[in-house]
Amino acid sequence: MKNNIRLAVVGTGYFSKFHYDAWKRLNVNLVGICSLNEDEANEYSKEFSNCEVFLDFETMIKSTKPDLVDIIVPPLNHLKFIKIAAKNKVNIICQKPFTNSIKEAKEAVYFTKRNKVKIAVHENFRFQPWYIKIDNILKTSLLGDLYQVSFRMRPGDGQGKKAYLKRQPYFQKMERFLIHETAIHFIDVFRFLFGDIKSVFANLSKLNTNISGEDAGIIFFEFKNGIRGVFDGNRLSDHIAIDRRLTIGEMLIEGSLGSLRLNGDGEIFKRKFADNIEKKISYKWIKKGFAGDSVFRCQKHLLNHFLKGEILINSAEEYLENLKVENYIYKSNLKKKLLELQ
Repeated sequence: MKNNIRLAVVGTGYFSKFHYDAWKRLNVNLVGICSLNEDEANEYSKEFSNCEVFLDFETMIKSTKPDLVDIIVPPLNHLKFIKIAAKNKVNIICQKPFTNSIKEAKEAVYFTKRNKVKIAVHENFRFQPWYIKIDNILKTSLLGDLYQVSFRMRPGDGQGKKAYLKRQPYFQKMERFLIHETAIHFIDVFRFLFGDIKSVFANLSKLNTNISGEDAGIIFFEFKNGIRGVFDGNRLSDHIAIDRRLTIGEMLIEGSLGSLRLNGDGEIFKRKFADNIEKKISYKWIKKGFAGDSVFRCQKHLLNHFLKGEILINSAEEYLENLKVENYIYKSNLKKKLLELQ
């Protein structure tokens, strides 16, 4: 029996396959697919009772009259599609990084509020099972007083002239790339695990001259609770993992009673203070979909909000704080100084 919500989707690019797979397993009533690639749209349509396919977004919205739309396209058209959906009183899920800038994001939030529709950001990293497990561990005070966290992002997909072309070619043209497209995930994860951020210092660089934006950088974070954080990102280097796109890096969390380490295979290890032996923490997760089925978890949470009124943890309004941190990172890099968030 299908969920009694009418869903429309725009986008059939690389990452959309994870969205469609999750919606299929959640048994939604998909009433329309919009894409400039009609062949791809028709293939996805077959999985949803041959729902109607459209080349124009507004035509789809007016024709299918959905309750909810999932926007799975690059940020260039986010604001345009958000405004069309909001004018037609359709609730919205929008893919990260959520518009082109914090200015556009604020406009999107304001416009949806004025039109009395809800908007959520499809931020799935905090739904990855290792971060859910780490969050549960941190809540037990197993590590004592927390000192710092570091994440080394090393997907190894950014070398040469053909970097990103097979999967997401628009990456090459993004003027703000490493932070706006990818590190935004880890800003959200850091805030999920450690709270809001007080100040940042960033040093960003472009290693692959074939692309437009930055692809490497080191960022220092100070959280409001005194914990320190480091994000060390380099898309050209890799790390040890069976699938280097699973965690796309490694995390280390240090406290007064010991440390936690996340490796590239989603394994978590604990080491007690003054001990030289790590112990693997056992927990279950499914090797399905994207990164531990995090897209499915994210969309299940969104569906539970729109169908059952459960509290939404990834509203666009709340997501503005992530974009604020991102904005300060770019400002810090430009000014070459530590900046307090205002």
